[in-house]
Amino acid sequence: MHLDVFADGNSPLHRIDPRVKFLVFLPLVCVVATAKGIHCPLYALFVACTLAALARLNARALLERMLIINAFIMPLWIFLPIGAQGSAIITAGPFVITSGGVSLALAITLKTNAITLITVAVLGTSEVLTLTHALLHLRCPVKLVYLFFFCYRYIALMHEEYQRLRRAIVIRAFRPKTNLHTYKTYAYIVGMLLVRSHERSQRIYQAMLCRGFTGKFPL
Repeated sequence: MHLDVFADGNSPLHRIDPRVKFLVFLPLVCVVATAKGIHCPLYALFVACTLAALARLNARALLERMLIINAFIMPLWIFLPIGAQGSAIITAGPFVITSGGVSLALAITLKTNAITLITVAVLGTSEVLTLTHALLHLRCPVKLVYLFFFCYRYIALMHEEYQRLRRAIVIRAFRPKTNLHTYKTYAYIVGMLLVRSHERSQRIYQAMLCRGFTGKFPL
């Protein structure tokens, strides 16, 4: 499972120092997230699209991620236009779609897409290891940085472990259904993942101690 899918490239954004990326990224995202109305998020989305074009990102991989993000936003378009205050646009029986609700849903959609594109274009164009070094150079809390790095480093291993468990139950003719047996099987998988992740973490920690790890990585 390759998570650095956008890190390979030779665009202007790929060549920028990761420390500069963080110093630009954080204020920009804060401004977008706290902006009021629709105009500022719309401008932010335009800037995000420009950054994505400059980064020369893989269009198919980027589109897949954007579709996943927007799938979580779709329920907001069902509930927000109905429950928010504002002048009525459409009335269908007891349901009233208001302008305030539509504006709010649109603002959230624009902000979410803009922040996602900015994150992928700015931070996604650097490898996680270089981002970790940049955070340490910027004096971020060491424990949080290491936690971030180890989560990234071993999430792929846990995904492989899950795939092995899944293949094992498929070989044993397991077919998911809406019954107690299916729920218990998935609960066993989650439990085995927790047990194996704990065992793997102990082995990794012992291996790191054997290599002289003292709680810090040299920069």
